[in-house]
Amino acid sequence: MSTYTATLGGERHRFDSLARLLAAASPERSGDRLAGLAAASARQRVAARWALAEVPLATFLTEPVIPYEDDDVTRLILDTHDAAAFAPVAGLTVGEFREWLLAADTGALAAVAPGLTPEMTAAVSKLMGNADLVAVARKVRVVTAFRSTIGLPGRLATRLQPNHPTDDPAGVAAALLDGLLLGSGDAVIGINPATDSPKAVRDLLELLAGVIDRYSIPTQSCVLCHVTTSVDLMERGAPVDLVFQSIAGTQAANASFGVTLGLLDEAYEAARALGRGTVGDNVMYFETGQGSALSADAHHGVDQQTVEARAYAVARRYRPLLVNTVVGFIGPEYLYDGRQILRAALEDHFCGKLLGLPMGLDICYTNHADADDDDIATMLTMLAVAGASFVICTPGGDDIMLNYQSASYHDALYLREVLGLRPAPEFEAWLESIGLLDEAGALREADGHPLTAIGRELAA
Repeated sequence: MSTYTATLGGERHRFDSLARLLAAASPERSGDRLAGLAAASARQRVAARWALAEVPLATFLTEPVIPYEDDDVTRLILDTHDAAAFAPVAGLTVGEFREWLLAADTGALAAVAPGLTPEMTAAVSKLMGNADLVAVARKVRVVTAFRSTIGLPGRLATRLQPNHPTDDPAGVAAALLDGLLLGSGDAVIGINPATDSPKAVRDLLELLAGVIDRYSIPTQSCVLCHVTTSVDLMERGAPVDLVFQSIAGTQAANASFGVTLGLLDEAYEAARALGRGTVGDNVMYFETGQGSALSADAHHGVDQQTVEARAYAVARRYRPLLVNTVVGFIGPEYLYDGRQILRAALEDHFCGKLLGLPMGLDICYTNHADADDDDIATMLTMLAVAGASFVICTPGGDDIMLNYQSASYHDALYLREVLGLRPAPEFEAWLESIGLLDEAGALREADGHPLTAIGRELAA
């Protein structure tokens, strides 16, 4: 195992492995401090970045941070590496790669994506400022489709999240109607169910499918149950559009979710076989978040941001429609305050897009974190400028089932207005067809709109 050193101000700093070097180079965050992986001082952090800048990118192919024989995610990363795509940057160090990324155009970034490993993207992100992360991610385009097309230039999609603490149809209907009338839902209408009961999940799936079919809404539904529940329901003929699963960056962390790559393979093939999409066949929806591997004691001594990036290798295998990092949901034990949550959001979005994923975010915080709604606004603005494919929206920015603070439907309208962004094209055309958009593309007042029948019907 290699050692890495740097001398700063006459003091020599030594890092005994690539994993230790990556951890010491990470921006300060509470999760790495909790795990005993953070740099001991700001001076040591700078020294680690100095040493990391000199590491050849090719080192990440010969010195995995988690041994090949111990972890199926490591095997996935190395066994599927595309050497031809990697060739343009194969001779660069991490520091040189940063300069290459800042100068590269959209085509070059798309071409190199299959040749990058998660650890390479995590490493270079540690050398980049927030503005660098925005500038590079903005140039990357990842387009996916099911019934709507996500990720096109000049577009910002939203997940409409009508959660309810008891899955009450009237409560779900009220939140669903609120979102549709405010132009939300083109990425997905996605419900976190209160239970993973197959009957409860199926009831919600049929509720959403009924609304989508009756009103010809060009979007997709997802009830965020465990993948095994989705597989069972697909076998029983339930209207499953997207298969959801939370994933992580190590085999052990995925096992804590009750997930294996083989199980995801089965679900992916089953969902594709249904053929429910109309403009594309991207059928998976994944959520991730920094700190999940550490919370499961499954991080193998690797810093939380690098482990997070490794989850994107799992997602990439299945050509998902949507991937989002639930960036502040795990809590202040992992991301202490608004500054740390913002940095993690920019890192996750940057790494995911570099690896070729349609990245979105749940820009959120728990109620015991040192964050507030102004932090939400700052993160939303920076991530929209960075070209996020979608954001998650809840009624009033308050999820009454999961009990955390997120973005609201109105926040998405703010982003679209100030940045000139539009919904997915199929969804935009539907909003126009039902009279919710005026000639300039702005939302009309919804009082008395026929769509309000959704709420009355479902409440009844």
